[in-house]
Amino acid sequence: MRLSDFILKNIEPILQTWEDFARSLETPGTPLDREDLRDHAHAMLLAIADDLRNAQSSQQQTEKSKGHDAQNDTTAANVHALSRLLSGFTIEQVVAEFRALRASVIKQWVNDASKKADIDVEDMIRFNEAIDQALARSVGSYTQAVQASRNVFLGILGHDLRTPLGAIMLGADALLRTDDLSARATKITSRIYTSVKRASRIVGDLLDFTRSQLGPGLPVSKTRSDVAPALERVVEELRMVNPNATILLESPVSAIGLYDATRLEQVFSNLIGNAVQHGDPQGAITVALVATDDTLRFTVHNTGAVIPEDVLGSIFNPLDRYSPESPTDKGPHASLGLGLFIASEIVSAHQGHVDVTSSAEAGTVFVVEIPTGAVDLASSTDAQR
Repeated sequence: MRLSDFILKNIEPILQTWEDFARSLETPGTPLDREDLRDHAHAMLLAIADDLRNAQSSQQQTEKSKGHDAQNDTTAANVHALSRLLSGFTIEQVVAEFRALRASVIKQWVNDASKKADIDVEDMIRFNEAIDQALARSVGSYTQAVQASRNVFLGILGHDLRTPLGAIMLGADALLRTDDLSARATKITSRIYTSVKRASRIVGDLLDFTRSQLGPGLPVSKTRSDVAPALERVVEELRMVNPNATILLESPVSAIGLYDATRLEQVFSNLIGNAVQHGDPQGAITVALVATDDTLRFTVHNTGAVIPEDVLGSIFNPLDRYSPESPTDKGPHASLGLGLFIASEIVSAHQGHVDVTSSAEAGTVFVVEIPTGAVDLASSTDAQR
């Protein structure tokens, strides 16, 4: 018997096996009823049987093996994954359902065959392909839904944290401006202000990361800006926060171009802060800014532990954070590890690029190059005249 005919003829016992397996999985909340346990399984089996009945060319088989099937995204497998997610199933349990379905159908089909010759090998191959397609759709829908909900949660969390952190920062700033604080109170207030400012930056990184995941990238608003003073402010602030660090600055008097100066301050702060955090505490950090007619070049050099070659290619990936000291950074300058990723996104939004090299001899060097927008800048200046 062809496998497609077997599935249609024995769909009830197959569904019962699916239901029994799903019932055996431990999930939070109220146990699911019969209808929920069989959720979309009937429709998926009908789709698989229909696929097996249709002729398939070698080209179609090749395309399917690469995941390029012609079905749209709104399939029973997609909806099934979302339903299971809402019911508390883990992604491992969803995968296990398909694994159990595959084993159950093949076992029942083989046992039903009176002769081994009745088993069509091509049917077996195509059935496995169909199960793999349904599983891929389910896993894709599940992970996309989890990622979307995570991004929404992070966005709400970051937005809601900004207000109380801002209030604490304003209060600490007001206290520091008074003249009647004792030396001890001033020191404590200064620590509160510095810590809250660092927390605000972490929240800002969190919101920027969420924006980059939900949209086409970080938004930038370019205007005629001089970023040399902005870099000086960042360096001075980092020197004050890290009094034991030696930060050397080489910068022109001015570096004018079409930039989002606020965003570039983030780039400066994140890359220099990264050097302070991961570089040799006894070595100097050299920061240089060079502006030409068409390119702004910003470099940060530090000595210390070498970044492994296999890490350099993914160092700007927020999910592949690297620390020479340990997998999880701790201490007063610990953060979410999003600084390099956000710096890279901002540079990309300016149509630029950021590169990194690291060796024991030359140290670690981050190089940022972005266009100055000289043509647009000249046009803007002429228009203003």
